[in-house]
Amino acid sequence: MVPAQGDSFDQTLEEEEVVIGRSSQCQVTIADRFLSRRHARLFRRESRWWIEDLGSRNGTLVNGRVIEGSEPLDEGDEIQISGSLLQVLAESPSSAIVTSDRGLPGHTVFRPASDLLVSQGSIAPAERSSVDALQRYSDRLQLLNDLHQALSRPMALDELLKMILRRAFDDLRPEEGVILLKDGQGGYREAAHRNVKENAEPYLISETLVREVAEKGLSALVLDVETDERFGAAESIIGSGIRSLIAAPLQDEEGTLGMIALSSRLHRRQFKDEDLELLTTLGSIAALRIRNVALAEEAAERRRMATELKLARQIQVALLPDRLPTIPGWDIYAATVPSRGVSGDFYEVVEREEGGCVLIITDVSGKGIAASLLTASLEALLIDPIESGHPPEAICDRVGRRLFQRTPPNKYATAIIGALDPVTGLLRYTNAGHNQALVIRATGEVEMLEPTGTPLGLLANSDYRAAEVGLRLGDTLILYTDGITEAVNPEDEEYGLDRLSGLCREHRTQRLDELADTIENELDRFVRGVPYADDRTVVMARRIEGAGS
Repeated sequence: MVPAQGDSFDQTLEEEEVVIGRSSQCQVTIADRFLSRRHARLFRRESRWWIEDLGSRNGTLVNGRVIEGSEPLDEGDEIQISGSLLQVLAESPSSAIVTSDRGLPGHTVFRPASDLLVSQGSIAPAERSSVDALQRYSDRLQLLNDLHQALSRPMALDELLKMILRRAFDDLRPEEGVILLKDGQGGYREAAHRNVKENAEPYLISETLVREVAEKGLSALVLDVETDERFGAAESIIGSGIRSLIAAPLQDEEGTLGMIALSSRLHRRQFKDEDLELLTTLGSIAALRIRNVALAEEAAERRRMATELKLARQIQVALLPDRLPTIPGWDIYAATVPSRGVSGDFYEVVEREEGGCVLIITDVSGKGIAASLLTASLEALLIDPIESGHPPEAICDRVGRRLFQRTPPNKYATAIIGALDPVTGLLRYTNAGHNQALVIRATGEVEMLEPTGTPLGLLANSDYRAAEVGLRLGDTLILYTDGITEAVNPEDEEYGLDRLSGLCREHRTQRLDELADTIENELDRFVRGVPYADDRTVVMARRIEGAGS
């Protein structure tokens, strides 16, 4: 069965009646939104399977023809319902499918690899008293053990594939062998090739063979390619002189990784049933080893990435201030919690020689290492105009233009840059597309500092303007990033600005570090285990006793 979406699969019909549709109540459910909930019915009548359309919107086709009422089915019939395709196979899937365009039996055999593996794992009761059968069974077990031993030592994928082909050549003596692996794009790539002739060009595996073996999990024995119409279009195979071939899927419990195929000319080697069984066993063992190699490589890559992430975090932490300046008459607090080891958020509190300080909070687009690199670049761009005494709007104008020149269009940063006069309590700020900052008055009133310009680096030129707000005794300024307000709970509900402002107003008398803990604890209760999708940063300043008039 090939559904409109998802991987193909086989379905054994064991009941007398099976309904197909997109409803979960159907015996065969297909995720296809154009399918009717109860689309068609398969039922057995007098030892034969029939199909009936159940009044579906798009109809049911058998071999390209719309059916009316119910019709009998034959092996090989193709049923189309909406965008999904079903093919009728033999009732006993373990039996061999033998076909030939000359009417001669035994020229091509396709058998489920799983059945071949089961048959090799035991000896038939009728043969248990036969010395020859017992010897063959013992030899088979020894061969399986040898295969496991040969492929068990640690090795890279390329070396492993070469070893698999080498064992295949030693035990089955083909002229040519090829291993195909899934390429991640829905196709298959040649991962290894071997030929008894040096520098021989590899033949192209036919689409028929790939479809039957790699995609359906069937093992194939072809005694004579020229006598099978399935390979009539495979000119590369026939033209090479190849006549006999065997192929087996590389599959384990988790699925199919690819396939292995061996070929030979008739005068050199004609493969037999026992050769197919051996190759199928080799393919099963090889799949296990290939999967293990892939897992080992993924684990090594994860360790490498973890090391790089740790180093990137160390570098980024070094960019953050190790201590905040002491401003007479002010409490200042800042902290960031990254969601992915490294952060796209940045903050800074910088004292100016002429007096006062500049508070900065930024949030660059994206997450992870790429965001942290942009953060480092932004920090380097900010420091010079800040130390040169530029006002917030001029800083944003200069940094925005340079960031636009240095980054792709989808890379930008939101920011709030505020110059604070600690004596008067006046904050002159520019909000470059950032979240609304909060001013929590000592009286409990809440004011929002709206954006006054576009994000930094979003446009080549942007008109940034400044706004001002005065902070009185007991007032608290809170800058934050959207990792706080956009945190979600299991119901996909955002924490939001209203909750944040209400919480800060309620706890406005707490020390700033206690208020930060309150925010984090409240967020944890809200999300109830849902991972944070973004970094969380706060910068807070409160006017206290000791400031100027």
